[in-house]
Amino acid sequence: MENTLGKFMWADLTVDDAIAVRDFYCKVAGWTYEGLSMGDYEDFMMKNKNGDAVAGICFRKGSNEKIPPYWINYITVESVEAGIAQVNANGGTVLDGPRKMGEDYYALIKDPAGAVFALYGKL
Repeated sequence: MENTLGKFMWADLTVDDAIAVRDFYCKVAGWTYEGLSMGDYEDFMMKNKNGDAVAGICFRKGSNEKIPPYWINYITVESVEAGIAQVNANGGTVLDGPRKMGEDYYALIKDPAGAVFALYGKL
């Protein structure tokens, strides 16, 4: 992850009707999708024409019910906890997290202007 630090590395869109939005992006952007089981429903890994994963489209359910319905970009950092400390010290707001995702963690952040993004990395 070292050579990706500080870069936007992923984007998710979390909405009430992920199926309709998934279909919209398939038609508009030419994406395809792969379902990701979330237990009693599926979220979606969106892929470009080469089959590369490009984004996630998720339902606003369960642990995601408080995530706002717009694109969330993830920025890689060495430490999510250190990033949260900097957010708090510099006028931002932590909206959620840190939460575990695979081997790493993320936190949903609002910057001083109100833009929302996520920090992603080790705890």
